[in-house]
Amino acid sequence: MDYQEFLNKKKIIHASQGLNILREQLSPLLFDFQKDLVKWALAKGRSALFASTGLGKTFMQIEWSNQVHKHTGDNVLILAPLAVSQQTVREAKKLGVIVNLCRTQTDVKHGINITNYEMLQHFNPAKFIGVVIDESSILKSFTGKLRQQITDVFINTPFKLSATATPAPNDYMELGSQAEFLGAMKRNEMLAMFFTHDGSNTSQWRLKGHAQERFWEWVASWAAVVTKPSDLGYEDGAFNLPPLIIHEALIKTGKPLDGSLFVAEARTLQEQRAAARQTLQARVNKCAEIVNGSNKPHLVWCNLNAESEAIKRAIPDAMEVKGSDSNDHKEDAMLGFMDGKYRVLVSKPSICGFGMNFQHCSNMVFVGLSHSFEQYYQAVRRCWRFGQEHPVDVTIITSDLEGAVRVNVERKERDAEHMIQEMAKYTRDITRRNVRATVREVTEYNPTVKMKIPDWLRSEVI
Repeated sequence: MDYQEFLNKKKIIHASQGLNILREQLSPLLFDFQKDLVKWALAKGRSALFASTGLGKTFMQIEWSNQVHKHTGDNVLILAPLAVSQQTVREAKKLGVIVNLCRTQTDVKHGINITNYEMLQHFNPAKFIGVVIDESSILKSFTGKLRQQITDVFINTPFKLSATATPAPNDYMELGSQAEFLGAMKRNEMLAMFFTHDGSNTSQWRLKGHAQERFWEWVASWAAVVTKPSDLGYEDGAFNLPPLIIHEALIKTGKPLDGSLFVAEARTLQEQRAAARQTLQARVNKCAEIVNGSNKPHLVWCNLNAESEAIKRAIPDAMEVKGSDSNDHKEDAMLGFMDGKYRVLVSKPSICGFGMNFQHCSNMVFVGLSHSFEQYYQAVRRCWRFGQEHPVDVTIITSDLEGAVRVNVERKERDAEHMIQEMAKYTRDITRRNVRATVREVTEYNPTVKMKIPDWLRSEVI
């Protein structure tokens, strides 16, 4: 064994254990890059598709589920956010695939089934050969108990697919949760192997400098990181999005927070909440001015229940979705907005900001921001995604008291962009090699006539 062979044996790679499917067996409605990704994911058996919003993850996970069911004869379960389930059923019909929407195990039909995350306790995971975690980054919005439950109950499921655009927009650690669900490596093992704990001021885990290439090589062995088709060697074409235009509407209060002598930015969480309450009506009035002055569809994002309720009163044709609303109301509101039944949808990004396709709308307003960049990113990309034909206008309404929240989100956005660049830098070539390696196919030759060897090729054995 030479030194290079010794080093190769030290590589930590998530081994393939799936299905070898010919590309010609996949739906002709998929783009070529989507076929490559589905074929790769099927060959891996347990993998993640970290594909940017609008690249067709829904089509890909439906086709993945369909092939797993066809070749094993067993059932597949898709877990998705509320209302995304109904949307997935609609999208499946475009591929000629039936996806059964169910609430409990008794509703399960032979084939592909889908439910929302909150209903998991009503199912028997052992009854499914494969599971898809749709919009898997939303798991961070749930309790750690539910996230661990999903990992534990599907630990022995042979086929797993995790699909999301933002596995960890500004948190490398979240990749550990994805890897543990897929069985690639336990989260604490990942931390021990690739990270070091900064015990000084931040007390954060950070990637070891010398381990970066090895870390991303390992990630690319179980996850395909794709930001656009050209990452896999294809033309971007229609996947080049129209402009995203960010407007900031600043509300000048002219007075300090209650209990303060001077006008200054709210710094502590308590001060920021007080500032949000103090400027609520002014921000709502500005939002109503923008939305009521147009007849176009609008998405309005808020951060507080009080904001949502005030906006509903200020915009007569707005459909409000709150966390306390019934599932039926939430589905009707989101699907109704998508179908053009409602012109204005008002909600929080944590409720309606994941998975929905709202490309018919190109105008949105943020009346309130939280510190979560993930929610901001997902909310914007409900409209700014493949299929959007118009420039997307995003208006962020803030006050001179709330600048610290906006600055924090902008900082997280820079961190996310840096992480995406790092992921692309280290995984683009590896992902392309891994995924495109499954494209080359050789048709086996089955002879029907016995071969005759010419006399001049025969040699006598002496």
